[in-house]
Amino acid sequence: MIKWISNLFSPTKTENNTDCRKSEPLEHQKNNIENVSNKFLIVGLGNIGAEYVNTRHNIGFKIVDFLARKESVTFETVKLGTLAKYKFKGRTFVLLKPNTYMNLSGKAVQYWMEKENIPLENILVITDDLNLSFGAIRIRQKGSDGGHNGLKNINLVLNTQNYARFRFGISDEFKKGKQVDYVLGDWDDTEKIALPERLELASEIIKSFGTAGLEITMTTFNGK
Repeated sequence: MIKWISNLFSPTKTENNTDCRKSEPLEHQKNNIENVSNKFLIVGLGNIGAEYVNTRHNIGFKIVDFLARKESVTFETVKLGTLAKYKFKGRTFVLLKPNTYMNLSGKAVQYWMEKENIPLENILVITDDLNLSFGAIRIRQKGSDGGHNGLKNINLVLNTQNYARFRFGISDEFKKGKQVDYVLGDWDDTEKIALPERLELASEIIKSFGTAGLEITMTTFNGK
């Protein structure tokens, strides 16, 4: 875990081994901790450019776009991506679409974790998954990159695999040697019809992650 996260709630000691924060009002300390614990970074992975908008590989972008429209918030261009924020039940959701291309996503994730002062346990990364049937949901607390270049780079930059990820199935219905064309291809007609219901479910998963917590979210939504 990167150094700033491990030090997030650790008091700084003086040479006399005293807590430097003792001079800070206790109520202010409490508010700082509450502000951090109630803020969540939701990262949708994808590739920038009009040619990728409706591709299977961009489901991470599509999910956070859907949620932003649902909550009537707009994305703004920021450093290393586009960002939108909204509040729900006392929580602040920071929606991020990195503009670094998929295989360099880690730089944007790390930057906005630090910029927004969000701990690792409050991060949810949304990706496509070839190993799951279309629309299938798999939420995990941690894990390997599974061959996904976006997750691979995030693991490398953050130096950890211990963050939540939400995998959305795109299936593997492609002929041998056609994986790239399939992943970077548009949804077929059947998938397009089914997608809105899946996007609605995905938005509920994100809200549940921030309000009910990861464990309850996994129990409630995995396999749906």
